[in-house]
Amino acid sequence: MTTFTAERIPAMTGRTVVVTGANSGIGRAAAQALAARGARVVLAVRDPAKGHAAAGTMTGDVAVRRLDLADLASVRAFADGFTEPIDVLINNAGLMIPPLGRTADGFELQFGTNHLGHFALTNLLLPRVRGRVVTVSSGAHRAGRIDFDDLNWERRPYRALPAYAQSKLANLLFTAELHRRLTEAGSPVLATAAHPGLAATNLLGHLDDGRSPLRRLRTAVINGLAQSVEDGALPTLYAAVADVPGGGYAGPGGLLGRGAPKLVGRSRAARDGALARRLWTVSEELTGVTFPLPATGPAARP
Repeated sequence: MTTFTAERIPAMTGRTVVVTGANSGIGRAAAQALAARGARVVLAVRDPAKGHAAAGTMTGDVAVRRLDLADLASVRAFADGFTEPIDVLINNAGLMIPPLGRTADGFELQFGTNHLGHFALTNLLLPRVRGRVVTVSSGAHRAGRIDFDDLNWERRPYRALPAYAQSKLANLLFTAELHRRLTEAGSPVLATAAHPGLAATNLLGHLDDGRSPLRRLRTAVINGLAQSVEDGALPTLYAAVADVPGGGYAGPGGLLGRGAPKLVGRSRAARDGALARRLWTVSEELTGVTFPLPATGPAARP
């Protein structure tokens, strides 16, 4: 098997790719690689100034549009203003272990941004998607548990890491159920997922405030073990353009979250179809957004 690298991305001329959170980290590296291969890349970012700064470092056709995944009104506005076909939607943006916060709609910040925002965005854009939906999860999903009695941490004392793990498990359950629904609808669109492994991004940059006891630990781990952000983006790119099956999950193939991307396993909870369907139903209720395609394929139920 030939090792996948950015150089193996096929020509993307004439294709449009939307990448959320593309002003930094994995999203920026993925966007840059796809634009360099000829794609028209839309950086969907909360801060347009940072988006334009990132776009200025990229070669090719790159546009910037505002999208705040922590605000469903912003998600709807973005989707309403996007009228062109989308070949690849990369749900990349995310938060990791911030202090307790709430989205504009009152959801716990990580669950609301990492999962519900992307859930709503994907379903609103889906009629215009003609290729793939790639959702970025994390190896932390293995520690995740979907607590339907308290999804938004309103009854329990908030714990940032379990909340993050819940949101990343939700990303994989979303991908699985999206794949099932697309198949049932007879759609050619593929739903895939990826995780970057251990990469030197700024996802934990909020810990570098000079006061956090985790600062020195984070610096030591990243400096000593993490692969580059460009290598961390390879599983996302692999899930976006390689010959992978619907529902496939890509990640680094080596030890310690490093190495060339390949299809990787996931937790038992992430493979629970009933759990995925239940989460989908709850997500529709919370966001007011539903799957837009009718069930017309051979898997359709009476």
